[in-house]
Amino acid sequence: MTTTNHPHSASSARAATPSAPFGTDVTWTNWGGNQSATPAFTVRPRNEQEALDAVRFAIREGLPVRAVGSGHSSSPLVQTGGVLMDMSALSAITGTDLMGRRARALAGTTINAFGDPLWEQGLALGNQGDIDKQQIAGALATSTHGSGKNLGSFSSALRWVRLINGYGEIVEIGEGQLRELRAAQVALGTLGIFLEVELAVEDRYYLQEEITYPTWAETAATWQADIDGNRHYSFLWCPDDDSCELLDLPGSPGQSMANRSYTKRYNVAQVQDEREISRTEGARLDRSYRIYPGGFTTPFHELEYFVPSEHGLAAVQAVQDLIRTKHSDQKYPVEVRWVKADEGYMSQFQGRDTTVITLTTEPGTDYWPFFRDADAVLQEFEPRAHWGKIHFMTRSRLERLYPELDTFIQIRREFDPRGMFLNDHTRALVG
Repeated sequence: MTTTNHPHSASSARAATPSAPFGTDVTWTNWGGNQSATPAFTVRPRNEQEALDAVRFAIREGLPVRAVGSGHSSSPLVQTGGVLMDMSALSAITGTDLMGRRARALAGTTINAFGDPLWEQGLALGNQGDIDKQQIAGALATSTHGSGKNLGSFSSALRWVRLINGYGEIVEIGEGQLRELRAAQVALGTLGIFLEVELAVEDRYYLQEEITYPTWAETAATWQADIDGNRHYSFLWCPDDDSCELLDLPGSPGQSMANRSYTKRYNVAQVQDEREISRTEGARLDRSYRIYPGGFTTPFHELEYFVPSEHGLAAVQAVQDLIRTKHSDQKYPVEVRWVKADEGYMSQFQGRDTTVITLTTEPGTDYWPFFRDADAVLQEFEPRAHWGKIHFMTRSRLERLYPELDTFIQIRREFDPRGMFLNDHTRALVG
């Protein structure tokens, strides 16, 4: 089915009040507590038809629409005064293909819901991040990721999507439409309401965990060897002895964690019998999807910036200097990861292998001075930002950092010429 130049049909936009459960004046608040909104309607579709009815209702009434997943974004992606669509009821693995290494799922399916069903079919997600509670559509919309120099983000695995566009039509985008697919891979919710997605996946695999606590000097000395020598490598540099516990992580027994790294290495292991599985803290051996999630159950706020990998060490050291000199009150660990380049037009990893630097602060505190200074310090490294985290991206920055920005905006307008899927935040960026 074609996905561009859809003739608008007045009849397609006519619908009664949404048939799905809905409420008015229901305040939505995100997981970290720093974003909220009171939409005119909060709709919870139970199936595809109810989602379609809700969008057509919004078109008829001239209301903007935004989808909400698990609410883990710290940036104002979700806010709307129009129709907020809670897609959590649209959750299921809808198909797998062992030979083709593909899996389909409804948009509201959480990442942790992929584990058992895929494993039973001999498959697994190629990578995951520290948190697995996000809905897959939200993870795709913001290019959520794990760590590994040869591994891409969730968005890089998108191969097909079924969505509702701004004409109130259900359309599909597949691999035969690379122009549109590269826009859909990281769309910030601006192409339409995702209903179902297909991801490239891998044969199932086990991972062996190794947690170590090197000093910063040791971390810097083995920087490239660790990146190159592990399937998954990441670390959290701790500015203070109590840094680890702020993220529910165990520190090094008997050693101060100040200026040490909580370091994670995961590599594929051969398991013939699942009685070999080990849940020993710091040295677990288990199915891949059980290894990836890494605590982080306490809410927090984050700024996450992405720099070219060749500048990764210098960028991390610049952030360390900022914390030591101007923001010594900041005690949360600085997390560092790696992601492979991809081709999504609005992907943080578009065209460049990337070092990821994540800064975390405590809810209820004034994090703006620290984050503004970190943004300024990192500018020399041409940073991109995680769309789901706090950031300072502007249209002018996007024009400099995203070579396919104009292509994305053109496609967005083809799918949604009236901008009904925009809010104030996304309009300023890609309207």
